[in-house]
Amino acid sequence: MFFKFDDLGEKTINKIAEVALSTKLDKRDKLAVKVKTDPNLLAKGTLESLVIDCQGLMVENALRMESINITLNTIAVSPFKALTGNIQLTQPSRGKACVVLTEKDISRVLEQAVLRKRQSEIMIDEQVIKVRLQRVKCNLLDTGKILIEGQVKREDTQKIKKVSLEIKPKICQAGNGVIMDEIEHLEEPDLSSILLNPILEEAKSILNLKNFKVDGLSLKVEEFNIKQGALQLEAEAGMTHFPTA
Repeated sequence: MFFKFDDLGEKTINKIAEVALSTKLDKRDKLAVKVKTDPNLLAKGTLESLVIDCQGLMVENALRMESINITLNTIAVSPFKALTGNIQLTQPSRGKACVVLTEKDISRVLEQAVLRKRQSEIMIDEQVIKVRLQRVKCNLLDTGKILIEGQVKREDTQKIKKVSLEIKPKICQAGNGVIMDEIEHLEEPDLSSILLNPILEEAKSILNLKNFKVDGLSLKVEEFNIKQGALQLEAEAGMTHFPTA
């Protein structure tokens, strides 16, 4: 049976795209996929745009994205393969992405990272003291900084101390990596230091979107904004091939 380009409209292309992406973005609350095209464009091997709007997506390390929106423009495809339900890119496509993370979801990831190694040893007054982390909380401040608060229990005295540090992340000019521009220990500097390494590593991972892994899709952070309770990442999006169902 032969098909005409007129037989394959936006509705059919959308269905193909949504089914394929649903299998790759399966741990989420909501997913909407919108492909914009028309028979004339498709006959020339072009999709005008592809928009992926996903809410509550769970990625690696149990990081939950409040929302992620990806927009790709002028996508070159094989028109004849598309007619048979196979969206195949003939060249890579570029676009933009916006990711929103909440302090609640970031706190969960940071706490898991820090508590993997619950007990540490530090030097206080020339004595080696064993301490145990009990909780970690992240606060996203409208000053553009991230406040990390936690509780540490001293094994020798059984006393619980409140620790905190404030960090200001930024995208480095060299290659879109993340650096921590300012780090300030607000309470119990000696104890707060044990939070530092795992926090910085996880923060770098989150801000680089390393946990977002979908075959054929990539995100590269270009800038971010921190507002009260939320962190917004603006990224360059790339697609080398369309995910298959």
